[in-house]
Amino acid sequence: MKSVIARILDETQTISPQAIAWRREIHAHPELSNMEYRTSALVAKHLRELGFDEVHEGLAGGTGVIGVLHGASDGPVVGLRMDMDAQAVMEETGLPFASKITSLWGSETVPVMHCCGHDVHTAIGLATASIASRMRDQLCGHILFCFQPAEEGPSPGWTGLHGAQAMMQEKIFQDYLPNAMFT
Repeated sequence: MKSVIARILDETQTISPQAIAWRREIHAHPELSNMEYRTSALVAKHLRELGFDEVHEGLAGGTGVIGVLHGASDGPVVGLRMDMDAQAVMEETGLPFASKITSLWGSETVPVMHCCGHDVHTAIGLATASIASRMRDQLCGHILFCFQPAEEGPSPGWTGLHGAQAMMQEKIFQDYLPNAMFT
């Protein structure tokens, strides 16, 4: 049997082209804070396709997703956080997958772009979920995959908690309170 590290490296090579495709897809279709509907649907669908034990949608004001993956034996809960929102910035890269998206922000129409790396963060989270699901026979404990909306701040008119604070208040997060959290 291969070591865990060797298996992860093999799985990483296998998933890399798909991770690049996800990143480009998410980059071409950015969404502002609390408006990550397309991205959260993509995330939830993928986690379900992987056979995650639990997939919770509509969190943290509507677009947060938490997936729970149980390992083969008991152990700690490890949380992974990925942010999904973009910013009101005009993309001028000329790349084939450049954003041409605009969105309403309050009463103003603004250009939208992933200029902070959240497209990469989400794609890496999807790839990590893929690898972990294929290695669950070697995992102890649980992994909580938290795809968080509104890291850049709340949308106009938003009241109450947003972003990570809102995700941490969700019942599913509290039920699987992580022993360690990584972002």
